[in-house]
Amino acid sequence: MATMTAAQRREQARFAYDAFLRECPTNQLLARLSDKWVSLVVSALAGHEGPMRYSDLGRKIAGVSQKMLTQTLRTLERDGIVARTVTPSVPVRVDYELTDLGRSLSGLLLAVKDWAETHMDEVADARETYDAAAGAA
Repeated sequence: MATMTAAQRREQARFAYDAFLRECPTNQLLARLSDKWVSLVVSALAGHEGPMRYSDLGRKIAGVSQKMLTQTLRTLERDGIVARTVTPSVPVRVDYELTDLGRSLSGLLLAVKDWAETHMDEVADARETYDAAAGAA
């Protein structure tokens, strides 16, 4: 029986990924990527020329707490979507930017953000119609 290298095992597993299975890593990754803060952080970084400082991201993304921004950035860094660069200075400068992997994801998330901005009025009308019908029932 031939043994497989780690790369061969990963390649074989890639064909077996099924995001509909709870225990599949792709299911967990989709859950992470569907988080609104992830979408907004990736979109903010994608729409900015060059790296962004933590404070700039916090100002750009309305409503995000420091705790949630830090947690989201750490998660994205761990997943290889965001790169963090620390520049020793007083105070210390920390910059964030998308990696190649993050840039490949950003087009999809920007498209979802743009769709939401474009169709919000239609969604609001649909909600109003639904709520009126549900209230009449």
